[in-house]
Amino acid sequence: MLSSQTPKTALLTGATGAIGGAIATQLAAQGYHLVLVARNHRKAEATVVRVVQVSGNPHVRYELADLSRRAEIESLADRWQGPLHLLVNNAAITPRTRQETHEGIELQWATNVLGYFWMTHYFHSILKGGAPARIVDVASYWAGGLDLSDLEFKRRRYSNGAAYRQSKQANRMLAAAWALCLAPDGITINACHPGDVNSTLSNNLGFGGSQTPEQGADTPVWLATGETGGDASGGYFEDRRAVRCPFSQDQETVEALYVACLKYG
Repeated sequence: MLSSQTPKTALLTGATGAIGGAIATQLAAQGYHLVLVARNHRKAEATVVRVVQVSGNPHVRYELADLSRRAEIESLADRWQGPLHLLVNNAAITPRTRQETHEGIELQWATNVLGYFWMTHYFHSILKGGAPARIVDVASYWAGGLDLSDLEFKRRRYSNGAAYRQSKQANRMLAAAWALCLAPDGITINACHPGDVNSTLSNNLGFGGSQTPEQGADTPVWLATGETGGDASGGYFEDRRAVRCPFSQDQETVEALYVACLKYG
């Protein structure tokens, strides 16, 4: 447990899902003042009640924001008050048909990749103020197929599995890219595979899951709270172990991806 005299504040996206809910409960149980980001008021409120009941920590609240929309993330950061020590980017979707945001961006790319990117960008200075701070990006070992010439499946035939794998490859690569930017400000960032959990996301992809939500949350929470997540940066982890990520080793493509994300504003 954190000392009651030195509470730390954590911001978590995707908390209303199976793994996100377990991450929220485990962070709250360790004494974090926890802010959950969600799109749905009813689901967010129910998650807060459940996390408080299970963890015994009353310092849990939520903010509403659509993470596929840059303006809503910017607004969330603008109204933030107080320090921030931990950001966990966990929100992800897997729509079975190709959809677009109001801004005309393919929805899975906007949520799973740009949502992480914008959260990191707009909360950078806030995390700097709470440094030492850290960011955990929930990615996946099921990753690959990134096409820099067609990130939004405008040319390729859309499948939610291909779009998801591309987004998780991007998450891993962007953690490596951001590590260089954040290091001077005392902020670490790492990506991880959370575990195979039966969830709405996995069901949309045609899978079940062999692990409980609590097991799925284990590695993200370990990175968020343990020594390794404060020492390492730009890494990729599975089952509490550092794993070499071939995508992140391709520096030229990592830089090109980072620049491509910047162009979205």
